[in-house]
Amino acid sequence: MRLSREGSLDLSPRNPKTASLTVCAPARLHLGFLDLNGSLGRRFGSIGLAIDQPQTSLVIQTASHHSAHGPESGRALHLLGRFANHSGRAYSVTIAQAIPAHAGLGSGTQLALAIGAAVARLEGRPLTPYGLAQLGERGARSGIGLAAFVEGGFLVDGGRGARDVAPPVTLRADFPEHWRVLLILDPRHAGVSGEAEALAFKALPTFPEDCAAHICRLVLMKLVPGLKEFDLKTFGAALTEIQQILGDHFAKAQGGSPWTSPAVGRLVKRMGELGATGLGQSSWGPTGFAFVDGLEAAERLYHSLVQEAKADGLEIVIARGRNAGATIHPAS
Repeated sequence: MRLSREGSLDLSPRNPKTASLTVCAPARLHLGFLDLNGSLGRRFGSIGLAIDQPQTSLVIQTASHHSAHGPESGRALHLLGRFANHSGRAYSVTIAQAIPAHAGLGSGTQLALAIGAAVARLEGRPLTPYGLAQLGERGARSGIGLAAFVEGGFLVDGGRGARDVAPPVTLRADFPEHWRVLLILDPRHAGVSGEAEALAFKALPTFPEDCAAHICRLVLMKLVPGLKEFDLKTFGAALTEIQQILGDHFAKAQGGSPWTSPAVGRLVKRMGELGATGLGQSSWGPTGFAFVDGLEAAERLYHSLVQEAKADGLEIVIARGRNAGATIHPAS
């Protein structure tokens, strides 16, 4: 797949030379919101990071009728109808790997964008990333899933304004190659989504304006400078504080706890005690995260806690930031 610049997808149309494509799309962490108050005219504003695993990997090819196979096949079949029915062509999708659903890792967005981009490429028609997002009904609150698919990296978006479009990305930066993030997965729990998510947001009290202002200051004067200067201690301290502020707010919709999975919360706390930083929960969870300075530190922490994690039914995954978007290329 040709890139329009390093790390970003080129979605311009072509005359297809193949009847099948392979697509690999990265998961993303939602690290927090900038402004849940919205008094300036824009609401939400997300902080995010594309990561190298887990990922959604699929093969799509022309067929006599729509079909889907593998994990998330039901969702994939629905998306095929949304993206391809107007063309009169049919496709088969085989999903080899899928980002866990309702885990706070952006699974729905990445699957929708992967199928939508592949169908557009196979049909040789123009489709911008924002067009994909609208067609797939993505980006209602956050633009980081779309940006993770297109260009990867560390991302900040400007929140929802008056226009009914996905939020604009206001900052995109490469994530330090040597940093690692430990993901704590709990397959027994699921974060809220869809209509339940919308209702949860409506039920939350008004977010204090001074808290939104403080988060924005933390991002601009501590989180991003820490990232740019490869200073994990500063980056992590800012992220932990942002997560604590937001966790206290969202606890009101999570049974009084900032964690969808209390077991994940306990293990993230243990990671902090053992030297990790930048502690929190991605989106509505249940996935938790903790950052460390290098693979050796990540492996040390993993081996220290893996048995404790298994005893609680949890899984620990060592991931890294992904500084490129999804890949689309002819299937071999």
